[in-house]
Amino acid sequence: MTFVTTLTFRSGDRAVLDDTVTGLKEQVERKGAECKGPHQEQPDHHTVPLYSRCQPGEQYDPWNYTVYTRWLEIHGSDHIAREVVATDLPDSIRVEVDVERRASQAYR
Repeated sequence: MTFVTTLTFRSGDRAVLDDTVTGLKEQVERKGAECKGPHQEQPDHHTVPLYSRCQPGEQYDPWNYTVYTRWLEIHGSDHIAREVVATDLPDSIRVEVDVERRASQAYR
């Protein structure tokens, strides 16, 4: 059985996100683990209405922002995946970790 760790990174700052994910991929590969990615999704565009008071009524221009998503897959090498997750990331980046157990081709 092989464990696949999927690291999903989200941020509103595209440049910092790309630099961070690329650096983490290089770190994983230097340590000898198999790493796939970084993969990317279409950016999510959000609009938030802004009101001048708590009650409905006068409204300001809405606040628009974009969230970018990248993800890496680390195959095997659980200890390396733990090291990557423990890495200090910039405050603008959020990370989600998913660990999946996959059977090897020999067992199928």
